[in-house]
Amino acid sequence: MSELYLIAEIGGSTPDSDRARIAAALGAASIPSVLLRPVPGGTLEAGRVKPLVEQVQAKGIAALVADDAELARVVRADGVHLSWSKDQPGRMTEAREILGGRYMLGADAGRSRDDAMTLGEMGADYVGFGIPPHVEDRATAFARQCDLLSWWAEIFEPPCIALDVPDAEAAGHAARANADFVSVTLGPEMTPEDAAALVKTFSIAIGSAKIPA
Repeated sequence: MSELYLIAEIGGSTPDSDRARIAAALGAASIPSVLLRPVPGGTLEAGRVKPLVEQVQAKGIAALVADDAELARVVRADGVHLSWSKDQPGRMTEAREILGGRYMLGADAGRSRDDAMTLGEMGADYVGFGIPPHVEDRATAFARQCDLLSWWAEIFEPPCIALDVPDAEAAGHAARANADFVSVTLGPEMTPEDAAALVKTFSIAIGSAKIPA
């Protein structure tokens, strides 16, 4: 059965708002891991991220940061998620050199089977399949994403994550495609009530998804 992978976008709101939004989301459903990433065009700063990492870890939940291995070490996060790029293998190598083997390291393979297999061979702790923001035909891309999730789950051992999931209906489809984790993203504009409601709808969607025999 699929589980939720919470993505919290940091920036564009106050630190207190970040904490309240994350707390509400974590109280709304079972969530084993949280990714802290900047809003588009933003950056993560240690002083703002460290309290959030501690907040998440205090619940016994893994806290990851996006794309910055050095920051992960400074704030004592549990790992790093590498967003999609054309040079994922190179970035994986660089991040692993910084982090060593004690930190979780996962990456978005985008829509490429070859990249996904390469990341798996390099020791990625999980492989994500997302839809890059420049893609215009999102419906076709989502169907392709579900095919990739099913393919990976059937053959490979590392968990797979459905990234860039737009709504609860899509979350259900990703769960039926055997995604180990389905992402749900909290934007900085969300109130705590919005965050809790969104997480609940995603949780219900993946919990009621029936896997094809």
